[in-house]
Amino acid sequence: MSVTFKGTAVELEGNVVNVGQRAPEVDLVAKDLSSLKVGGASGKFQVLIVVPSLDTGVCATEARTFNQKVASKSNVEATVISLDLPFAMGRFCLTEGIENLRVASDFRGAKFGKEYGVLLASSPLAGLLTRAIFVIDPNGVVVYKELVSEITTEPNYDAALKAIGGGCGCGCSH
Repeated sequence: MSVTFKGTAVELEGNVVNVGQRAPEVDLVAKDLSSLKVGGASGKFQVLIVVPSLDTGVCATEARTFNQKVASKSNVEATVISLDLPFAMGRFCLTEGIENLRVASDFRGAKFGKEYGVLLASSPLAGLLTRAIFVIDPNGVVVYKELVSEITTEPNYDAALKAIGGGCGCGCSH
């Protein structure tokens, strides 16, 4: 799948992670500078919300929207991942009233970006992460992936949340 930034094709760097594969475990940095692990088996559904920067309108809207949509979900842990500094991510959450999402910075070497193949290798945003969504089941398997085709647009929220199962967030099919 090709990804564009304002209509111009961009290159992504790193491993390609697809639906059906085990989600790589990666240590990121939480807003309090502690280590925060994503991927792998966690016993919960993980929604990994990958954005270039929370300091842009589309990324901020995406975080606010996911914050609202996961509020009623049980057994779901949603994490916004970017290369923003942990302090800025924490300030964004405080200012915006984001309480249902964790934030995790990949600023220490872009390990997540490389492991999940979402590091931008070209475009004016080179060095940042592209916009993507990964949903990982409680056993650590990727059950949904969206590389947003145009970085300046929002993802398909409903498709990502449907991957959790049934709409209740418990993973059942009712």
